[in-house]
Amino acid sequence: MHSSEIHTVFTFCADPDFLENDIRVKPDLDALGALGDEGWYCLRAILWAANYELPKTVLASREPILNKAGVILSCGASLYWEDGKVATFYCSFLSNLTMDITAVGTKGTLHVHDFIIPYEEKKASFYAASESSFDDLVTKWGSEPSKHIIENDLPQEVLMVSEFSRLVAEIKFKNSKPEKKWPAISRKTQLVLDAVKASIDKGFEPIQIQE
Repeated sequence: MHSSEIHTVFTFCADPDFLENDIRVKPDLDALGALGDEGWYCLRAILWAANYELPKTVLASREPILNKAGVILSCGASLYWEDGKVATFYCSFLSNLTMDITAVGTKGTLHVHDFIIPYEEKKASFYAASESSFDDLVTKWGSEPSKHIIENDLPQEVLMVSEFSRLVAEIKFKNSKPEKKWPAISRKTQLVLDAVKASIDKGFEPIQIQE
């Protein structure tokens, strides 16, 4: 499916102690706030849906919410590619727990509702629709999206540590060169995240991505 529109959301409603004391709301600790925490996941998901192709332009949404120290508690942005793809994301420490991806292509749509922490520890699901249409009387859909369930014996945190250990072992015991996949993806995510912050700091001007 070629994604022409991608929308991601990651929010949770933080309690007063978090909003006052967590490192994510301290300008001298994790100064990017919700953008650096939740926004990272949103942008990574967007890049995944775009096959890790960087957008050309990033434009932050107006009126982000900041705390008294100037740290972002809520923000969003739009991303634009040269081929016409568009993506938006929203992240917030002030809204109900939500973790959604919607990717819309010419011939299909993907929905994921728990893309960061799954509803169930060892099981996750997504919904896919292909060449959807109405029925003859346009009173309902001709077919519903199909639900796909992915199950693992181990939770994702264990799989992440296992993958990291495998990569280290390849270098240490087999003299392999470091895997370039994850650093490249991380760098691209940070480039886009930095562009969102730059757009906010520059009065919501569009920022060009320079690879």
